[in-house]
Amino acid sequence: MSGGRPVAGRIRSRTTFEQLRSGGTRGGSGPVRVRFVRQSSWSEAQMAYALGKRLGGAVVRNRLRRRLRAIVAELAPSLPPGAYLVSTGPAATGLRFDELRMAMGRALESATGQPLVAATPVEAAR
Repeated sequence: MSGGRPVAGRIRSRTTFEQLRSGGTRGGSGPVRVRFVRQSSWSEAQMAYALGKRLGGAVVRNRLRRRLRAIVAELAPSLPPGAYLVSTGPAATGLRFDELRMAMGRALESATGQPLVAATPVEAAR
């Protein structure tokens, strides 16, 4: 699935979703918002995406989700272990990829409280 590159896992636990809902830290940049709960016992970051119908039809939402996952794949090595819930406003659908990457990076940095380093494009392609 990932071709050997580190990627964030998916959140599947109801308990984890409840932790995200009731606590954690928030960060945002432009139309991108991230909620983060640190999990020191985990070995990787786990992500969930909340993209509602107000963003557009299924095609629009799925395209945005794929773009966000590609950005997370670049940032995965520098993400602290924990649960992340990513949501966006309608303006995110109109952003170019580099604009979305910048907004996502800033939102993640704001939520985690630490700078992130993206893998170089060559490393991300492996």
